[in-house]
Amino acid sequence: MDAQSEKRASKRDSFISKRGFILACIGSAVGMGNIWLFPTRVSAYGGATFIIPYLLFVVLIASTGIIEEMSFGRAAKGGPVAAFANTTKKRFGTSRVGAALGLVPVATSLAMAIGYSVVVGWIFKYTFDSLTGGAANVQGAEQFAAQFGSVASGNALWQTIGMLAAIGILVFGVSKGIEKANKVMMPLFFCLFVGLAVYVATLPGSIEGYRYIFLLDPAGLADPIVWVYALGQAFFSLSIAGSGTLIYGSYLSDAEDVPNSAKYVALFDTIAAVVASLVIIPAMAFAGQQLSQGGPGLLFIYLPNLFSTMPGGALFMAVFFVAVLFGGLTSLINLFEAPIATLEEMLGVGRRTACLAIGGIGLVVGIAIQGIVSSWMDVCSVYLCPIGACLAAIMFFWLSDREWVLEQVNKGRSKPLGSWFYPLAKYVFVGVSVLVLVLGSVLGGIG
Repeated sequence: MDAQSEKRASKRDSFISKRGFILACIGSAVGMGNIWLFPTRVSAYGGATFIIPYLLFVVLIASTGIIEEMSFGRAAKGGPVAAFANTTKKRFGTSRVGAALGLVPVATSLAMAIGYSVVVGWIFKYTFDSLTGGAANVQGAEQFAAQFGSVASGNALWQTIGMLAAIGILVFGVSKGIEKANKVMMPLFFCLFVGLAVYVATLPGSIEGYRYIFLLDPAGLADPIVWVYALGQAFFSLSIAGSGTLIYGSYLSDAEDVPNSAKYVALFDTIAAVVASLVIIPAMAFAGQQLSQGGPGLLFIYLPNLFSTMPGGALFMAVFFVAVLFGGLTSLINLFEAPIATLEEMLGVGRRTACLAIGGIGLVVGIAIQGIVSSWMDVCSVYLCPIGACLAAIMFFWLSDREWVLEQVNKGRSKPLGSWFYPLAKYVFVGVSVLVLVLGSVLGGIG
């Protein structure tokens, strides 16, 4: 660690427990992709026929990309700007280029957070309505669609509440804010979704949903498009973007075992996606419907309409949206942390000032983009996130010395990673990151 990194480390807040760190990273990864996209992909591409390649890509990315971003942040004791600047200074003798490139994933994280804050505002509104009975008189898909159209076109109040909730947690810092919030919200998220899955299992006809989830069509595995979308789902679900995982890693002690933490993050993110499928797909089977609609339409139109026809549907809907709210809020916190930490690092401002500045920008821009949030998020996910991931991977594996890389990933481990790690990460994972960018650009998004 250089002198600047040591100085930053002495002043920075940090996670105070391994469990808190892992839960925070799980919280950053678990989000709408697990809930409104993964079940749709499973349904569209043949159950286990999609899940098998998805799991293979999860293992690849967890054993390379997640380890890279956590280790990179921990080595720099700072965000992408500090990490990239240190790399180019050691490689080329100047930190300016690295610092400038580091702003790309930071700006991407802020842009993603702004778009995500719109969605979290929707979730707050639906959570409130489901808890208070506000949706009791809405009947039929057309009425639910009209209700969502009204919310999506103007939801400033709940968007503001969502922003205040996220920034309110972030003001307290890493150990007292992010860590404590995730220690509460993530266990509750899993408990609520498991409870929903158990309830759905009691519904008549749900068995057809389970049969479909675990259906394997060997011929389907020969379809390249299945592998393309499985890659995209794994890549984006694990929050590989050169920002969120990297910044959380920067708060990690050198005594922690990064590869072990990466394993748990990937495991529980996958569990979240599978459990969401075990709730949504069998519920659709109970209603005699097929899951053909993903994204906001699934979450805010088709599922509420489905819940309204189920026995105990009002309670089911309330529990569901509370769980979704926890997943959305923990992801939003992570997305805002990178720009907040960067403002602290670059301008030397206090935590509260940085939070209020970033929160104010996020709220003003977020309300302004309500009508174009879908296009806004497409640009972020198709182009900006993969670019950030590529930059971080190239900086770590191609511009840094091999010995230094292995030193960083093996800190805190009793046994070093095997000889497989470095070539797999440098050539396969970096190549996959570039491939995600190219395929997403050609196909209009794969994650």
